[in-house]
Amino acid sequence: MKKVQPIRDERIIDGMKEYFLLRSMRNYLFFCIGIYSGLRVSDLCKLRVDEVRGSHVSLIEQKNKHAKRFIIHPSIRSDLDEYISGMKGSDFLFASRQRKKISRMKNQPIDRTTAYRFLNDAAREFGLKEIGCHTLRKTWAYRLYMQNPENLALLMDMFGHSDPRETLDYIGLTQDMMDRAIMALR
Repeated sequence: MKKVQPIRDERIIDGMKEYFLLRSMRNYLFFCIGIYSGLRVSDLCKLRVDEVRGSHVSLIEQKNKHAKRFIIHPSIRSDLDEYISGMKGSDFLFASRQRKKISRMKNQPIDRTTAYRFLNDAAREFGLKEIGCHTLRKTWAYRLYMQNPENLALLMDMFGHSDPRETLDYIGLTQDMMDRAIMALR
């Protein structure tokens, strides 16, 4: 599996928000909730409307069964409220527009291949490489760390890392530091 990177440039993040907003409210909200929550794509895909009606989302992460609670970022609240108006509480927030091939069921959540596809389509538009489903989670962590490096302990706890180097490598800072060191050579 290739290693994916966070989106480091706030201008590109803003551009990608606009890109998604012009094309699909579902994909826009998927992107935004991903970069504002740190959820894994598998957990994002399974969100239901009732879970996002309040100020916070509480869920049990699929991968490690940890309880997670996060606030819905105020910048997307009105778009989210408009998007879910008229939806049932039990509906998947990010429902597929197509009938599932094997089960023939409708209104099922998008799967990670769909998320990967639309994230990579946008990434190509912005000249980004090494983008994948984990990019949203890494972008969230990278932005938290860059805003306040004291958040490293919080990020280590969130990711279950015991070594700060593991967390810094995960969010792409080790590579950034190596690149800067090499570029500083005379």
